[in-house]
Amino acid sequence: QVQLVESGGGVVQAGGSLRLSCAASGRRITTFVGWFRQAPGKEREFVGTISWTNNKYYADSVEGRFTISREDDKNLVFLQMNSLKPEDTALYYCAGSLMGPVPRTPESYNYWGQGTQVTVSS
Repeated sequence: QVQLVESGGGVVQAGGSLRLSCAASGRRITTFVGWFRQAPGKEREFVGTISWTNNKYYADSVEGRFTISREDDKNLVFLQMNSLKPEDTALYYCAGSLMGPVPRTPESYNYWGQGTQVTVSS
């Protein structure tokens, strides 16, 4: 079993930055750790994911603005978000996947955190 806890959300003005953290405990996730987001009334949306070999994949909507990184010795995964826009406002989740090749759908992930709220004001 894997437990995931997100932190770092908050309120920021458009153009600003935030860094989200995902702390993992329990069984080691050996495949991918991803980030998703869900705005009110919308489906959960893929943001990006990082493999155990440090390969990174992003949604087109965040490419060039968001960066995923990991510190394996601390069981941490980060989502650095720059140039934030009001449309980035959502509840952000980290998730762990045991699947491949590159999991981009919520169904591809086995473990989920509770989420952290990001609000970008215009």
